[in-house]
Order: sequence, then C-alpha cells, then structure tokens
Amino acid sequence: MITMLLLMSATLTEPSNMVALPKGNYRPLYMSKTSPQTKVDAFSIDVTPVTNQQYLTFVLTNPRWQPNSIPQIFAEPQYLQHWQPIADQKTSEFNDENKLVTLPSADQMNSPVTNVSWFAAQAYCKAQNKRLPTVAEWERVASASETQENGSLEKDYHARILEWYSRPNSKFLPEVGLTSANYWGVKDLHGLIWEWTEDFNSALVSGESRSDSNINQKLFCAAGAQGAADPSDYAAFMRFGFRSSLQAKFTLPNLGFRCAKTYATTYATTQDQTND
Repeated sequence: MITMLLLMSATLTEPSNMVALPKGNYRPLYMSKTSPQTKVDAFSIDVTPVTNQQYLTFVLTNPRWQPNSIPQIFAEPQYLQHWQPIADQKTSEFNDENKLVTLPSADQMNSPVTNVSWFAAQAYCKAQNKRLPTVAEWERVASASETQENGSLEKDYHARILEWYSRPNSKFLPEVGLTSANYWGVKDLHGLIWEWTEDFNSALVSGESRSDSNINQKLFCAAGAQGAADPSDYAAFMRFGFRSSLQAKFTLPNLGFRCAKTYATTYATTQDQTND
C-alpha cells in the first residue's frame, strides 16, 4: 500500500521548478529611506509553494514527520489536520512502524500544503537539498510585479496586493500555479497563503545586520511607519507583523512554504561577472 501511495504521489504532477535570481540589493521595510540597502546573494527559489502531494511523498519516505510520529516539540497538535486518516478512507493500512498514515484528499493534492511547522518545512527542504528562503530573499522576489523588478514603481501595485490579502480565507485552497508569474517567473507569492522563511524570527531586527538585536517596537504603529522605507507598503507591514507573531512549532491553516537554494559559488561568480 505504501509503495502504491508513493507511486501515486510521484506521478500526479511534476515537482515545482525553480527560478534563479542574480545578486541584488534589498531595503528592509523597517529601515529608513536613507539606510544602506542590504545585499542579497544570488539564489534560486521554487516557482510555486510546496503542494500536499509533494509533502505526502516526503512524509511517506520520512515517517518521523507523519502526524502521529512527529514529536510535540516540533509541531502543534494541528499539524496536517486537513489530511484524512487512511482508516477514514476505508482501509486499514499502516506504515512500517505501525503508525496510521494520513493523506490529503484527491482534490487537495495540488493545493499548497499548510498546517506545517517551521521545523517540518525546513526538514522537507533539507530532504530536497534545499532550504527555506530568508526574509530578505522572499521579500526581494515578492517585491516584483508581473513586468518590473520593483513593483512599487507601478501605479496601484500596493493596492492590488492589499486586495489579495483582504480576501477572506477559503476553506479549500485552490491549486498552486494559477496566478500570473511575476517578473522573475515566480507565482503565488501574494494572496494564496502565508509562507515560512528561514529567519522569520529576525523580522523585527532594525539594526544594519542580523546580529543587532535592537527591536523596533514602534514599527507597527502609525508613527513608527513614518520612518519606514516605504510607508505605503501596508502589505509588507502585515507580513512582518505576522512573522513576528510566529513560533517555530506553530501550524496554521493558511501557513505553508516554498524552498530556496543558494547558487553554487562558481556559477554565482560567473553570473556576477556577466552582469558587471
């Protein structure tokens, strides 16, 4: 039964592709407009969020991350709560460790996986020889519109993203990849789910480096927003506020992830020389 499930999950769709971004600059929201920009090294990132189907393949080959096996320290009880126990699907099959396997329904397979903790998301990415994107990487790729690297230069760009964020949560998430790709070729960055980042708990560091622990407590007040890099980007304020509320074991029905990968040094150097 487990072999059949693995074959089924592997053949439904191809895994998400990745796109590469050259090194560039990024000014975190909490910096002032006159602050030096933060350098972001070249990296690759998944085109779409990780799906239930892809995560199913992972937990079937890594039983410790199945719902009935994962230690409580690594995830809340709601971990993968939207999946159905196999027993509910009229079978009594168990995995090799005699743990009941839970599955997404057929119509959930190509939707983004949610109800996963930071620990679980990081473990999945590591199993793919990837990692979670950093906040800087995620924000850099997400700041692009469909036609420009810096979407804020377009009229109504921020309003359009805010409209996506204001939509009520749907009980059933749509499939990934249905939105238009942005300038970099990445999809579903806004309006589908929230996404884990590798360093989510450093979201409010307002110094010039990650080692600076000076937290800007006024950032999410109206007065504090006046000194931010882009006070009009309320969607970014929402993201940073959301990240600051998270703990690594949290599992939420609208929180998923995608993976990233650092460029090989030789490839990144070649790209940099080409761009110079």
